[in-house]
Amino acid sequence: MKHIFADRMSLLGTETAFEVLAKAKKLEAQGKDVVHLEIGEPDFDTPKNIIDAACRALNSGYTHYTAAPGIPEVRETIAQYIRSQKNVDASADEVVIVPGGKPIMFFSIMATVNPGDEVIYPNPGFPIYESVIRFCGGKPVPIPLREENQFRLDVNELAKLITPKTKMLIINSPGNPTGGVLTNQDVKAIADLVRGKEILVLSDEIYDRIVYGDTHPLSIASLPGMKDWTIILDGFSKTYAMTGWRLGYGVMHPEIAAKIAQLMVNSNSCTSASTQMAGKEALTGPQHDVDTMVAEFKKRRDIMVNGLNSIPGVSCILPEGSFYVFPNLKSFGKDCKEIADYLLNDAGVACLGGTAFGAYGEGYLRFSYANSVENIQKALERIETGLGKMR
Repeated sequence: MKHIFADRMSLLGTETAFEVLAKAKKLEAQGKDVVHLEIGEPDFDTPKNIIDAACRALNSGYTHYTAAPGIPEVRETIAQYIRSQKNVDASADEVVIVPGGKPIMFFSIMATVNPGDEVIYPNPGFPIYESVIRFCGGKPVPIPLREENQFRLDVNELAKLITPKTKMLIINSPGNPTGGVLTNQDVKAIADLVRGKEILVLSDEIYDRIVYGDTHPLSIASLPGMKDWTIILDGFSKTYAMTGWRLGYGVMHPEIAAKIAQLMVNSNSCTSASTQMAGKEALTGPQHDVDTMVAEFKKRRDIMVNGLNSIPGVSCILPEGSFYVFPNLKSFGKDCKEIADYLLNDAGVACLGGTAFGAYGEGYLRFSYANSVENIQKALERIETGLGKMR
């Protein structure tokens, strides 16, 4: 059937985490015990107050279409959250609610990037960035994230990548897969670099509540002259353990928001009404569950990093955000995907090779520590034993 598909389909990439999850599930069905450190989702249940809000909404008639950009009161709630949490003077007409975070990536690039336009994106980084850039006919321009710079982009290197064809810059802090966090100085320097150049910034801030330092990440949209040229991507999946609810949003200039809403009309019509009301409760209700989750993630992070650094041939820097570690296994002299496959099939630990996130991820693995301490310790023992056999 190959001949029936549009040529553009060959440009789409994938997200390897789901492929590895499927392989791991298949091994489990065959009786093999697997520790899942491959998938990027909290292992906690959605807080009860959020679930209850969705049930109340369903019982109150929130079972119909909504406006394409979202329910007005929920958009206003998100705008209030953006004003207080990110110090960005947002209004409801700048908010578009979508089913998950990915549509903001897809729609923002589709609505603004013409064939031949250049888009600078982090590498290693979330693989859907590059996939959608290519699908829309743009030219992906990777900005390397290097371990020696704590997996933060180098602003001087970024300056050399900007050309008259640069249409968009994608930044992600805290970052997937590395857990790297841009410093406030980094963000200000990036703003100084792009300000006045008519370059859109897609700022992926989906992990900005999962940080372990004393300073909350700075949104580039909060800096002078940047709000109109920034699209904030955020959502509920990571912070509130709501991956299966499919609820995200973007905050952007009203003219861009109108185009994103138009794409919603042509694809999803709208986001589930009851889910939107659950999101309203998430932002306005008690936040202690978020604090508890982040504290637990920090404990797991420390166990994971200490454990990895005790394994001969492995080195791992301490990530400042998200729930991923990105250890260096270059000393083994093997392709990272080969190591990841070996750990899954022989050691019973599911993880991802660094090249699942771009060419600059070679030599690294990504482990998600969104799992219990018991399972993390079991995985570390298996990793040490497995890697010992590879040396």
